[in-house]
Amino acid sequence: METNGSPRRCEVLVAGAYFADLVFHGLPQPVRPGGEVFAEGFALVPGGAYTLAMAMHRLGHEVLWSADFGTDVFSGEVLAAARAEGLDETAFRHHPFPVRSLTVALSTAGDRAMVSYQDPVAPTALVPLLRRHRPRVLMLPQLRWDAEVLAAAEAAGQLGALVVMDCHDSPATLDDPGVRRILARVDVLTPNASEALQLTGATDLDQAISELAALVPTLVVKRGPDGAVAVRDGKRHDVPAVAVRVVDTTAAGDCFNAGFVHGLLAGWELPACLTAAAACGAAATTGPGSGSALRAGDLDRRPVPPA
Repeated sequence: METNGSPRRCEVLVAGAYFADLVFHGLPQPVRPGGEVFAEGFALVPGGAYTLAMAMHRLGHEVLWSADFGTDVFSGEVLAAARAEGLDETAFRHHPFPVRSLTVALSTAGDRAMVSYQDPVAPTALVPLLRRHRPRVLMLPQLRWDAEVLAAAEAAGQLGALVVMDCHDSPATLDDPGVRRILARVDVLTPNASEALQLTGATDLDQAISELAALVPTLVVKRGPDGAVAVRDGKRHDVPAVAVRVVDTTAAGDCFNAGFVHGLLAGWELPACLTAAAACGAAATTGPGSGSALRAGDLDRRPVPPA
C-alpha cells in the first residue's frame, strides 16, 4: 500500500490473528464426551481476523490486515487464501518457525462448539501502523485491554479513526477496571447476546444492552436467529434475522461486523447499517466457514431499513 514510496491511507486496519477453521458441519446432534457423531460435511477454511479482512475487501474497501504467519501448514493455507483474495500483504509478518492458529468447529443446525489452539507470538506494535496508514476504521476482533491495544485505541482516536471491537467469547466483565478503560476508547462494540450477558453479569439481555449502551457511543448486539439490536444516542433499532438455510455459523459474526462497518463507511444511517450487517451475517451461514461472505455486488444498492 505504497504510492511512489509514500504510504497510502487505507480505509480499514484489521488487527488480529488468522485461524484455520476445521469445520465439521451437518452434525445431527451435539458431540458429547465418550460419544462419536458423523458430520455431513467437512471443510478447512481460513478464519479468525482473516474473515474480517476478506469480508471488508470483498465489499470493496481498501484493507490492511496486521497478522503473523509461520512455517506451518495452517499459516500456509491461510496465506494462500489471502493472496487468492488479493489482500494487501504490507502488514503481514513472516516468522521462521510455526505460528499455528486453528479452531475445530462442530456445527449443528442452530449453533456450534469450538476448540482452538494458538502458538504464542509477540504482538505487532499497532500505533506505527496507524500513524503510517491513517485508516478510517480500526477493527479489533477480540475484547482486549492490554497496554498495546489501549495505546492503539488512543492513537486511533487521535487520528480520527473509528475503533470497532468485538468480544470473541472473552471471559471479561465490567468489574475489571481495565475493561472499562478500553471500552471508553471504543466507538462501536459488537458482542453477541451471550457475550453481552457475560460482560455485564446481567441475567436479562435488555438490561445488558442498557448497561453497555451507556458505556460506548454505538452498541450492536448480535442475537442469531432473533436478529440484531443497535443503540446510539439512547435510540434503539432492531432488525430481524434473514431467513436462510444454515450450514455453519462460524464466520457469521465477523461477516455481520463487516456489513455494519461497510454501511458506516458509506455514511448510512444506523438502521441501514444494521440491515446490511444482517444480510452479510446470514449469507455467511449458508456455507462452511468464511467462504460465503458477500461481495459488493451482492448488496446491489443501499439497503432499506425495516419499517
